[in-house]
Amino acid sequence: MTNLRTLQFNDLSDAAEEARSLLQAGYTPCGNWSLGQICRHLSLVQNPSVDGYPAWMSLFAFMRPAMRRWLLPKLRRPDSPRGIRTASIFVPPDDVIDQEEVDAFAHSVKRFHSHLGEYAPHPAFGRMSRTEIEEIHSLHAAHHLRFLQRDG
Repeated sequence: MTNLRTLQFNDLSDAAEEARSLLQAGYTPCGNWSLGQICRHLSLVQNPSVDGYPAWMSLFAFMRPAMRRWLLPKLRRPDSPRGIRTASIFVPPDDVIDQEEVDAFAHSVKRFHSHLGEYAPHPAFGRMSRTEIEEIHSLHAAHHLRFLQRDG
């Protein structure tokens, strides 16, 4: 099993900066996705916090208290679980361009930060404060970006 980097971001701006840094320095993937694919995935997952998630993602809302107790602590660990399947709408295509996706992720972060209203309830964890939802997305970014080893 490949040793992955340990990453922790104070906020999403740090995650966007890490993506830019990897683009500049070069990277070697230790997982299934490129930098561009990871950035597309991160944008696809965090944009619904502003725009709203598909209604079908609320079908299991009754499980949110259990997910907060069981899954949330695991996500907060530096060795967050690998291999958790995501909904197909959040899976990035193979043919993305790193530079475009890093830029799109940075734009998504700015959009997230400039949002004035409440964020949409998270499908697994429900309604969260601005601080909590940014923590979730920052943890998610660290989870995925740890699979890229910086070159040089």
